[in-house]
Amino acid sequence: MPERAQRLIAAARKNVPEGTWAVGAGLLIAGLSAYGFQILAARQLTSKGYGALNGLWAMVFVVAPGFFQPLEQEVSRALAHRHSQGIGGRPLVKRAAILGAGLSALVTLAAAVGSVPLVDELFHGDWLLFVALLVSIGSYYAAHMTRGTLSGNRRFGAYGLMHGTEGVVRLILCAALFLAGAGTPGLYGLALALPPVAAIAFVLRGQHGLLTPGPDAPYSELSGALGLLLIGSVLAQLLSYASFLGVSILAADSEKAIVGKFITGLFIARIPILLFQAVQAALLPKLAGLAGAGRHEDFKSGMHKLVVIVVGLGAVGTIGGFALGPFAGQLLFGNEKFILGHRDLALLAAGSGTFILALTLAQGLIALEAYGQAAIAWIGGIVAFGVVTAIGEDLFLRVENGFVAGGVAAAAGMAVFLMRRMRTGTASFGDLAEVIGHEPLEI
Repeated sequence: MPERAQRLIAAARKNVPEGTWAVGAGLLIAGLSAYGFQILAARQLTSKGYGALNGLWAMVFVVAPGFFQPLEQEVSRALAHRHSQGIGGRPLVKRAAILGAGLSALVTLAAAVGSVPLVDELFHGDWLLFVALLVSIGSYYAAHMTRGTLSGNRRFGAYGLMHGTEGVVRLILCAALFLAGAGTPGLYGLALALPPVAAIAFVLRGQHGLLTPGPDAPYSELSGALGLLLIGSVLAQLLSYASFLGVSILAADSEKAIVGKFITGLFIARIPILLFQAVQAALLPKLAGLAGAGRHEDFKSGMHKLVVIVVGLGAVGTIGGFALGPFAGQLLFGNEKFILGHRDLALLAAGSGTFILALTLAQGLIALEAYGQAAIAWIGGIVAFGVVTAIGEDLFLRVENGFVAGGVAAAAGMAVFLMRRMRTGTASFGDLAEVIGHEPLEI
C-alpha cells in the first residue's frame, strides 16, 4: 500500500505543471488564516467596530486584486515570454513597477479625495482604518509586483510561500492583539495592511537572478488591453463584496451595529470559494495538458466537468448554508455576533456560487482576448445587483437577493459571450487552457 500510494502521488505530480501544488497550498493556507483572523477579530471587537474593520477588509480586497492583479499577471506573462527567448527581464519589471506606482498613486489620491464619506460610511468614523487603507494600497501593490516577478521566473515555490506567509503573519498579528485584549479596530486594520511587506521580506531571502539585464521594454510589451483588464478585475471584486458594501451604505444610523453581524454570515457563505481554489489547483492544469496535447474533445469534456463542479459546489454550498450555516456561524463567531438565519445563509451561498461560475467563465473570455465582453458581463452583474437591491424594505434580504441576481446576470453574460467566441475559433483551446490553468483566482 505505501508503494502504491507513492506511485499515485508521483503520477499526480507528473500530470500537473510545475508549482501547482505549492501555489495551491499557499492559497489554502492564506484562506484558512483569513478565517482565523475574522473569528478572533469578531470575538474581540464590538459589533460596530467589527463592521468598521470589515469595511476596510472589503475595500482592500476590492482595490488590491482589482487594480494590481492584472498587472501581476501581465508581468508574469511578459517575463516568462522573455525568458523563453533567453532575454533578461529587469527593464520589463522596472517599466511595470513605474506603471504600478502611478496606478497606486492614483488610487491613493482617489481615496484621499473621498476620505470623509469613506470613513463615515464604511469605517464608522475610525480614521486609523483609513491610514491602514493607505498603507494597504502600497503594500499590496508591492506584493502583486513581487508575485508577478516570482511566477514569471518560475519560482512557484516562493510564489506559494508568499501567499501562505502573508496569511500566517496576519493571523499572528491578530492573535497578539486578541491576547492583549485590544479593542481598537484600527489596530486590526494595520494587522491586515502590513503582512504583505513581511511576506516580501521573508520570501525574497536567498532569491537570486530575478532581475537579469536585458533590452529596454516598451509599455506595449505589457498587454495593450491592460485598461480593460483592470476594469473587469475591479468590477469582479466589487461584485464579490457588493452585498457587504450594500449593507454598509444602505444601513441607517440605528442599523450600523448590525453591519458587522452581516459580514460573519458572508464569510460562512464564502466557504465554497475556498473549496473552489483547491479544485482549480487540481483540475485546471490537467485541462491545460489536454489542450497542449491536441486532445480538444477531452478538453471540452474537462471544461464541461469544471462547470459541473462549480455548479455542484454552489448547490452544495447553498444547501449547506441553509441547513448548517447558522450552527456553524454561531459556533465560530459566537451567538452575539452571528444573527443570520437559514434563508440569509442560503441566499449568500447561492450568490457566492453564481459569482464563482461567472469568474470561471470570465477566465475563458480573457484567454480568448475578449476583454471588453468580460467587462460588459461584469457591468451587467453590477447593474442587476443595484436594480434588485433597490426593491424591498428588509436591509439584509435586499442585498442578498441582489447578490444572487448579480451573480446570475454576470454568469449568463459570460456564458453567452464565451460560447459565441469559441464558435468563431478566434483563439485556440490551448490559449484558453494556458490562462485558466496557470493564474489562480484570488477572491
